[in-house]
Amino acid sequence: MQKPHFQYGKDYLTIGTALDIAHGKTCGIISNDTKIKVHECRNIVDKIAKTKHEVYGVNTGFGPLCTTLITEKDTRKLQKNLLLSHSVGVGKNIAPEIAKLMMILKAHSLAKGFSGIAMETLVRIMWHIDNDMIPCVPEQGSVGASGDLAPLSHLFLPLIGLGKVIVNGKAKPARDVLKKYELKPLELGPKEGLALINGTQFMLAHAVLIVEKLQNCLDYADIIAAMNLEAMMGSFKSFDEELHALRPYSGNQYVAQRIRALLKNSEIEKSHENCHRVQDPYSLRCIPQVHGASRNAWLHLKEMVLIEMNSVTDNPIIFSERKIITGGHFHGQPIALPMDYAALAAAELGNISDRRIYLSLIENVPGLPKLLMKDTGLNSGFMILQYTTAALVSENKSLCFPASADSIPTSLGQEDHVSMGSISGRKTLHIINNLEKILGIELLTASQGFEFRKPLKSGILMNECHKFVRSKVDFANEDKYFANDIEKCINIVKNKNLTDVINKAAQKHNIEFKNHDHEIYGIY
Repeated sequence: MQKPHFQYGKDYLTIGTALDIAHGKTCGIISNDTKIKVHECRNIVDKIAKTKHEVYGVNTGFGPLCTTLITEKDTRKLQKNLLLSHSVGVGKNIAPEIAKLMMILKAHSLAKGFSGIAMETLVRIMWHIDNDMIPCVPEQGSVGASGDLAPLSHLFLPLIGLGKVIVNGKAKPARDVLKKYELKPLELGPKEGLALINGTQFMLAHAVLIVEKLQNCLDYADIIAAMNLEAMMGSFKSFDEELHALRPYSGNQYVAQRIRALLKNSEIEKSHENCHRVQDPYSLRCIPQVHGASRNAWLHLKEMVLIEMNSVTDNPIIFSERKIITGGHFHGQPIALPMDYAALAAAELGNISDRRIYLSLIENVPGLPKLLMKDTGLNSGFMILQYTTAALVSENKSLCFPASADSIPTSLGQEDHVSMGSISGRKTLHIINNLEKILGIELLTASQGFEFRKPLKSGILMNECHKFVRSKVDFANEDKYFANDIEKCINIVKNKNLTDVINKAAQKHNIEFKNHDHEIYGIY
């Protein structure tokens, strides 16, 4: 079966499509129209390089050296020197998936035909993508100003036969890999090096993964919170549709609808609908407000990322021979700010999750034993699991300072305001990785508490979720080596198992349930 095709530079790139290309599910191609546009722009650059008309990055130096004129003879060496001198990244290498996303995003931007790239160079980038020849890129060194200069320089060193690439999980010298496939290192033409390393693709690749992973965490936070709500016999009144119409934030309403669907026709809810509890603690009662606010932050980031993915972010930008503009599209601020916002949104999901775990341990609801185990004293029950979530939540709080609030002048003052967006992306992914662990632990404790409500049943969707968890992790009657169970539940979160279970059950029983494929909250 032939893979779906995506036309670089021509089609509208979505987050889901970028990930599909990265995972080999979709093939990126170049249309004839795009080839013509790329060639025309390249010809303009070649023509300018032969004149004495100064155009930044074509026949001048870079940054503070922008007034230094470069001869036609040296324009090619200038581009090679640019990649060499800017490959100054440090630290461990980023994940190959992120590096591959960087190439995909750069290929799409270059293929729009405003950068002066040669078709041969674009084709070579696509060869790396299609054959999983992923360059090694250090994670530190970008300030997100003239784009992600250092990481993009490392990313494209293999084009000129330098640096290393990951082949079948192992790093190998790029020159050896090219030789094996009978490919010669490229000789970059005027402006090509600058077009390759100016841009926001490092921070943008992180943002793409943030959108995908945070979306999954948001979906799971609702599911797990609903399970804990049932375990602690929380009130359904807080999720009333009319109530949320009076404060109609889209995220709040979306979450409330999901909880109502998950617990529809719950016997557990009916068993205490006339109880004397007036109201629940905030970690239960305010699930729509807290989860919903994080969804609103996620939606804002998604909107910004989609714009950035389909933009031209290098410099200068070539419209015609007479219109070449040196601007600031490489500046990372437009996505640095929303990534910092998303970091806070992710941290808060973990914060309220930890509070629900703690609440479920303190024997505040009839029928739910202290520490979620009947025979405590001899057994510590689930006490220490909350220590772990407390540690993770605290770590996330320490990472919430917005990187984009900082700026250190670089390039001898030419780049006097920078975004630090690369740091925003890296630390937000770190927070989300911690969040997956917190949610995995809440899933474990919520499924334990849920068990104490038997023989009462919850809604069909929630019952199916609990049944799936129990197929992986057993109920705990006594202390055990919880680390294995924690790891299994974290994997359930990461692998999106429960969303698949719910989708199938909702379809089978004709239950309206909004999930991650919903048009507003989806990634395609």
